[in-house]
Amino acid sequence: MGRVEVVAAGESAWSWEQSRAEGPGGGSVVRRILLGSQLRRLRESRGITREAAGYSIRASESKISRMELGRVSFKARDVEDLLTLYGVADDSERDALLGLAKEANVAGWWHSFGDVLPGWFQTYIGLEGAASLIRIYEVQFVHGLLQTESYAHAVVTRGMPDAPRAEIDRRVALRLERQKTLVSERAPHLHAVLDEAALRRPYGDRAVMQAQLRHLIEVSEHPNITLQVMPFSFGGHAGESGAFTMLRFPESDLSDIVYLEQLTSALYLDKREEVAQYERVMRRLTEDSPDPAETRDLLRGLLQLI
Repeated sequence: MGRVEVVAAGESAWSWEQSRAEGPGGGSVVRRILLGSQLRRLRESRGITREAAGYSIRASESKISRMELGRVSFKARDVEDLLTLYGVADDSERDALLGLAKEANVAGWWHSFGDVLPGWFQTYIGLEGAASLIRIYEVQFVHGLLQTESYAHAVVTRGMPDAPRAEIDRRVALRLERQKTLVSERAPHLHAVLDEAALRRPYGDRAVMQAQLRHLIEVSEHPNITLQVMPFSFGGHAGESGAFTMLRFPESDLSDIVYLEQLTSALYLDKREEVAQYERVMRRLTEDSPDPAETRDLLRGLLQLI
């Protein structure tokens, strides 16, 4: 059991599947990816192999690969030795990259939730918190960023019926902490398309579902949130492959990423052709779903039925 890597030659692809909690820790995921990408470009521009780079820092070729993909933390000495090998002598350039390495090792807020947070999901939280645009399609339940506390409790309890109450409370607390990014100073834009099935499937009692629908109506008025519902009345639609999340970042060096969550792992895609396919699906879902104002009317109608 380990990682299955999908890396396209000549691209900065870092898609991988992690089936155990062996992924990156709570450091800055985005800064690691940026620094790794910079080091890869420097190495390739000098025609140096990963094997040779690994030898220079007393490490294996696979260690260089993990560094360049932003999977591991960076030792300042290793970065200094690689920069010397790559011929980077300018002090300002070296200081900038070494500063990035230092920042990349700073633990994120989610580090304190390590007891209930699998390694593969730590990666996602780091990326979610750094995104400037989050686009989601959800069919099973209301997305975690839009859940009320009581609804989240019901979802987590249903998914983990044998978990102790303390663990469920911790998982819900983590979910609520994630939601703070939507009201932060650098809040991303969230565009969510929820299948009507996610709203009709009850989690918790009548009061829980009513409160959740009212919450969706309220947050849909926020300027940085676009909410649409794909209604049953439309019939078959473009989201036939199931739920997905798309992340876009303010850093030009980072490509868009598609996140696909599974039961014990997750898949991250950044190949241009794969991301483009999800772009087309999201665009069709957006075009075929009622607009935000009509969606609020739909939500009010559902509220009357509960």
